Amino acid sequence: MSQRLCPCQSGEPYSVCCQPHHLGAPVDSPEALMRSRYSAFAMGLADYIHESWHPETRPAQRPNASAETSEQWKGLKVLSSEADAQYGYVHFCATCRDQGRWYVLEERSRFVCEGGRWYYLDGEPESRELKPGRNDPCPCGSDRKEKKCCGA
Repeated sequence: MSQRLCPCQSGEPYSVCCQPHHLGAPVDSPEALMRSRYSAFAMGLADYIHESWHPETRPAQRPNASAETSEQWKGLKVLSSEADAQYGYVHFCATCRDQGRWYVLEERSRFVCEGGRWYYLDGEPESRELKPGRNDPCPCGSDRKEKKCCGA
């Protein structure tokens, strides 16, 4: 029996990639936290998203996760990642499908480590709509044509 791959697209099974963090295991880097947050958005784990946000910049209300919206997070590409002992940055692009339309969220996120635990501070998000043609590759990264994949 094959294990389900992690939504963060690390290529690892969810059970050894982001699930341990979702269950309380600490992350060891800003990139690992960003990947686990992306997986939490994709899986509708709003509590994890909220708790992994630094208390000084955390919204008062829990953020919506895909289980509470029509968003379907379909792909993640980490463009760059850097960190020292206290601060880190991750530049990424995430692909989303919402109400039949494709979007890309690109963000350079800031992270801080306090008490041995990494937190998301904030980011500089930029969202844009994608308009793939019916014969273009699917934005979800499946290598199939959009009309035969998510556009069906």
